[in-house]
Amino acid sequence: MQASHHPRQNRLLAALPADELDMLAGDLDSVPMRLGDMLYEPGRPSRHAYFPTTAVVSLHYVTESGAVAETAGVGAEGMVGISLFMGGDSTTGSAVVLAGGHGYRLERRLLVQAFDRAGTLRSALLRYAQALITQFAQAAACYCHHSVEQQFSRWLLSTVDRAPAGDLVLTQELVAGLLGVRRETITQAAGRLQDLGYIRYRRGHISVLDHAGLQTCACECYGVVKTELRRLLPQLADRPRADVVCN
Repeated sequence: MQASHHPRQNRLLAALPADELDMLAGDLDSVPMRLGDMLYEPGRPSRHAYFPTTAVVSLHYVTESGAVAETAGVGAEGMVGISLFMGGDSTTGSAVVLAGGHGYRLERRLLVQAFDRAGTLRSALLRYAQALITQFAQAAACYCHHSVEQQFSRWLLSTVDRAPAGDLVLTQELVAGLLGVRRETITQAAGRLQDLGYIRYRRGHISVLDHAGLQTCACECYGVVKTELRRLLPQLADRPRADVVCN
């Protein structure tokens, strides 16, 4: 493992007792997670679980026409690949790196072995899976019942919470695609949030100036997901916030 990276940078792994993490550490591979990397694709068997440390991963549902919608996000608070310990080798969605960084990779067989030992890792993974399911459910409700401004505010807050210190580079087309809306509507929403003083939007650069204020524009989905994660895994502290860059 590289000296500049450590499994405890992933808060799910950091929640493990030292002896359990030591048993797992030798099997964890430190890997770069580059912007746009596809970690798994719909219907294809997954060989590894991923524990992001400084990367952010977007979980997608992909339609037959190729359109995507984000169903959940994963950062240092969690892992990618819950199907591996829940009895399935594949999913109907995909996982794509949204913000480049690093993470740790664990082979499916080794994850299942660790899960079957029924220690703290098993309990943490099951609780995290429940929190992730909450994200899926809230995303479905959000797309159906909430305005684009509410959705964008919720997405921006969640992304900033997951990103490490620094900038997250995204195109407006990508953000619009993840939310299933037109780019122009994202531009309009960003303009209104700037007028309210909650964000600064200049030359494609979005900075959150008033986190609490931005929450007043977001739907309840942001708070529900955050509260559920804290309830299920209270040891997972929030990560420092970062700016988001959109071109």
